[in-house]
Amino acid sequence: MSECLFCRIVMGRAGAQVVLDTDLFVAFLDHRPVFKGHVLLVPREHVETLPELPAGLRDPFVAAGQRLATAMVDGLGAQGSFMAVNNTVSQSVPHLHLHVVPRTKGDGLRGFFWPRTTYASGEEMEDYAARVAAALPPPQEASSEGAPR
Repeated sequence: MSECLFCRIVMGRAGAQVVLDTDLFVAFLDHRPVFKGHVLLVPREHVETLPELPAGLRDPFVAAGQRLATAMVDGLGAQGSFMAVNNTVSQSVPHLHLHVVPRTKGDGLRGFFWPRTTYASGEEMEDYAARVAAALPPPQEASSEGAPR
């Protein structure tokens, strides 16, 4: 689907700070993060909503999300993470994406109100992407989420 922004990112036709790149998935920094380090995990295959995700991708998708959640703590010093998927409503890009947001007690996130922040510069954004990517634990199984690219 050539008009999909996330498909263009997956194909390398649109810029993004990629933190995970495997045969099945790509994860990159959200350009309008709730908190710095906020990542979006997308399947390479164009799938619009979670109910449409093929059965063979469900477990690997969650496994990739687990790795990203671990990287929030190990790479960014967060105390935990918030993970969410919107289906159609509030889904700004019609391509399935899992939000993985670093969390710290007292960070101000309340319920489903998502204030947004910005990166001070491209360099700061690159730094956050590098820190998350470097802290990714290895996949539990080589075939569980696709081989790294």
